[in-house]
Amino acid sequence: MTNPNAVISDTQSAIAMAITGGVNNSSLFSPSIANSPYNINLFSRNKFPKSIENGGMAKNVAWVDAMRASSPTRNHSEDGEEKKGWMVKHPSALGVFEEIMSAAKMKQVVIFLDYDGTLSPIVENPEQAYMAPEMREAVKNVAKYFPTAIVSGRCRAKVYNFVRLSELYYAGSHGMDIKGPSSRKHQKGNQNVLCQPAKEFLPMMTEVHEILLEKIKGIDGASVENNKFCLSVHFRCVEEENWGDLADRVKGVLKDYPKLRLTQGRKVLEIRPTIKWDKGKAIEFLLESLGYGNSKDVLPIYIGDDRTDEDAFKVLRKRGQGFGILVSKIPKETQAVYSLQEPSEVMYFLQRLVAWKRAVARNH
Repeated sequence: MTNPNAVISDTQSAIAMAITGGVNNSSLFSPSIANSPYNINLFSRNKFPKSIENGGMAKNVAWVDAMRASSPTRNHSEDGEEKKGWMVKHPSALGVFEEIMSAAKMKQVVIFLDYDGTLSPIVENPEQAYMAPEMREAVKNVAKYFPTAIVSGRCRAKVYNFVRLSELYYAGSHGMDIKGPSSRKHQKGNQNVLCQPAKEFLPMMTEVHEILLEKIKGIDGASVENNKFCLSVHFRCVEEENWGDLADRVKGVLKDYPKLRLTQGRKVLEIRPTIKWDKGKAIEFLLESLGYGNSKDVLPIYIGDDRTDEDAFKVLRKRGQGFGILVSKIPKETQAVYSLQEPSEVMYFLQRLVAWKRAVARNH
C-alpha cells in the first residue's frame, strides 16, 4: 500500500507528474523554466465563441449570453420534471451515503472542498463570505481523520483568513498557490507542500489589477478582487444591461496581455495566466504529494459548486476513482457523480463522514 504520509519534497517533481504537454517558449518564462523538463503547457486564448471575436453587436450578445449561462437564476421549480430527472443522474450524496462509504472501505479517503458556495453561502459582498462556526467545526473534525484541502479561486491567504484551520492544505488561485498544513500531520519531514507554477506572472497580475480598477469605474456594482495569481471581476451586483459594457472593458484590457486568459464563474469573470493549471491539476498535485499519485488505495472526494470545480470532477472521472459532488439546487450539466443542495447539506455530509470513521475505529 502507498504510504499516506509520504510527501514529495521536490515540488517540481510533483508538478511534473501533474502537467502534460509541451513548453511554450515565451520570453515570459525565465530560461530555467522555459528549458526545464517539467512541461508547463499554455492554454490557447481562442476559447471564446466566434461571435465574440468578430466584434460589433454579436460580441455583446455572445458575452451576455455566456455570462447568463455561467450564472443561472434559482427560480426553477424544485419539483419539476427536469429536477427529478437530474437527481436520478446525480443523486444526493446524503441519500447514497452508505454506498459511498462502501467504496471507501480499506482505502484512504482524501477530502477536497471548494469554499464559496460550498463551505460558505454565496453573498453579494465577497469580503463577507464567512463560514458558520458549525461548518468550521465540521471541517476541523474531518481533517482529524482525513487529509483535507480547500481548493478555491480566491488567494490562499484570504481563504485561510476565512477558515483559520492550520491543519488543512490550502490551494488558492484555482490551485496555482498550494501550501500544506503547518501541523504536518499528513507529511513526512519538516517541509510544507508548496506549489506556485504561475509565479512568473505575479508582476503582470498586479499591473492588470491596477488597470482594471480604473477601467471599471462608472459601472455600479462591479468590483475587482486580487487573488494573487488570478483576478476576479465580480458582476453579481451589476445590472444585467451593463454586463456587455463590463465584459468589453475587461476584454479591452486583456488585448494588451496575450499571456492571460478570461474564463467565467458564478457572476464573476476570471482572469488567469495561460498555463495549463486548474483545480484538476491541483488535486493531482496534492494526491501525488501525499503518495497517492498512482495508488488504487485512495478515494478522493471533491465537493464544489462552480464551473471551475468541473476541472476537478473531470480528473476524478479520468482516474476512475473517487467522487465529485456538485453543490446546486438547480439542474446543471456536470461531471460530478453526486449532488448536495447547499452548504448546510455539505456540513451534514462532513459530519456523517466523521461519524462513519469513528464507528469504523470503534469496531476495530
